[in-house]
Amino acid sequence: MDIRPSHTIYINNINDKIKKEELKRSLYALFSQFGQVVDIVALKTMKMRGQAFVVFKELGSATNALRQLQGFPFYDKPMRIQYAKTDSDVISKMRGTFGDKDKKKDKKKKTQEQAGNAAKKPTQVNTPNAECAIHARVIFRTSNLNFMNTLFVLQASTNMQSNAPQAQQAPDNPPNYILFLDNLPEETNEMMLSMLFNQFPGFKEVRLVPGRHDIAFVEFESEGQAGAARDALQGFRITSTNAMKITYAKK
Repeated sequence: MDIRPSHTIYINNINDKIKKEELKRSLYALFSQFGQVVDIVALKTMKMRGQAFVVFKELGSATNALRQLQGFPFYDKPMRIQYAKTDSDVISKMRGTFGDKDKKKDKKKKTQEQAGNAAKKPTQVNTPNAECAIHARVIFRTSNLNFMNTLFVLQASTNMQSNAPQAQQAPDNPPNYILFLDNLPEETNEMMLSMLFNQFPGFKEVRLVPGRHDIAFVEFESEGQAGAARDALQGFRITSTNAMKITYAKK
């Protein structure tokens, strides 16, 4: 049975030796190129090893990422990607439909309990404890929804800042086929940068600088190809606090 398009994509065949936090950062760096990512779920339990979910704000972004990254060599293993069977809680909350399934289950369970109680004791009415339990669930969902809405606003604000034109660009050197990256976060690694830049034609390699986590070099086949990548990724935020600065390397 075909799975309908969804804001959430499911990824498997992921290298399960990668640590959880590094995996989530790398997935964000790779998939955020296709649109606003609102959530990433990657668990290290036995059942979920080698799997992850990436949630996009826009359906078109999820579709584009699925098509472009199908079979992408992620940590030396080709990713297998498909739409998730159901939308994530984040998307349900954005639509205002979160909790509908749970409410239906609660209602069905309550009806069954009432029917069972009625069969045993026809004169017995529904107990206050059952009502309190239902109210507690509703209150919890409401408070959780407020928290997720706040989280979504913070994420949206971060992405808006990363996509906004840079008011001041660093002084640049004459065009070069090698780019110089600055203001990189401490957790940056070669794989993360390679995933960002190998989407552009002519990409050759990333070179890190020993003892310096905040700078790196990226080499392309031509100056024009390097310039295209520079313009597209100028100010890209690998994390929410570090906007990447890209200039041509000195000849």
